[in-house]
Amino acid sequence: MSAQGTEVTAYITGKAAERAELVFSVAVAEGPELLEEEISCTLDGEPVELSEIPSVHGTRLHKAVIQPGEVVFNYHAVVGERGDSAVFDAGQDVVFRRPSRYCESDKLAAIGAELFAGLSGQELVTAVGDWVHEKLAYVPGSSGPTDGAVDTYFARNGVCRDFAHLVVALLRACQLPARLVSVYAPGLSPMDFHAVAEVAVDGAWQIVDGTRLAPRESMVRIATGRDASDTAFLTSIQSDFDLAVMKVTAVQLEGLPQEDPSAAVSI
Repeated sequence: MSAQGTEVTAYITGKAAERAELVFSVAVAEGPELLEEEISCTLDGEPVELSEIPSVHGTRLHKAVIQPGEVVFNYHAVVGERGDSAVFDAGQDVVFRRPSRYCESDKLAAIGAELFAGLSGQELVTAVGDWVHEKLAYVPGSSGPTDGAVDTYFARNGVCRDFAHLVVALLRACQLPARLVSVYAPGLSPMDFHAVAEVAVDGAWQIVDGTRLAPRESMVRIATGRDASDTAFLTSIQSDFDLAVMKVTAVQLEGLPQEDPSAAVSI
């Protein structure tokens, strides 16, 4: 293993009672240099074929068609040079200013206009990130899987996806294109998959993390979408999947960078 770079792993186990298609979204997205990468899936101890499916914005999905039984999924990668940051284009400018399932920016338009009146560009982005960080409490287990940005605005607590949804929705309410990104986040505690917002300012994407639980420069992109409905780490099609264990690790081998919340950071 290289002495530099970022090492990430994901270990997922569970049981399917019926035939199912499992779609995993845990692989490092296209772009960074992959120094090492291993991915495997077994059913009752026997190897299962994984098919890679390229998705939007560099997302790499892996699908396994399984019969009933115990499933074990393993992923390991070491990321080197990060490469170019995400590209912004006119199509994204339209799509990521629209409301979406968990980022109901239309319902928060009046609130956004009142809270951030007179602000624009980088000043607006910083203000939204600061407001969400200061007004919300990070409380594991406080939200449900179908809670959206409006629920989080009134509850004033949640986990990373709730923070990210509210940041995205408020930025869209203020007419900035914004989206959700799932990432590996070295320094995060407790360690897990992490969700952050990404906003385009002056034609360039940058990360906004309302939780401020890990340095943004060390984050490694997994999936990108309108909200969490596009970035779930596991989707079971045709049958339910009983998740038993999920363990995630992310370590920046040369040490973590200092985080400056006011700086524009791209990944």
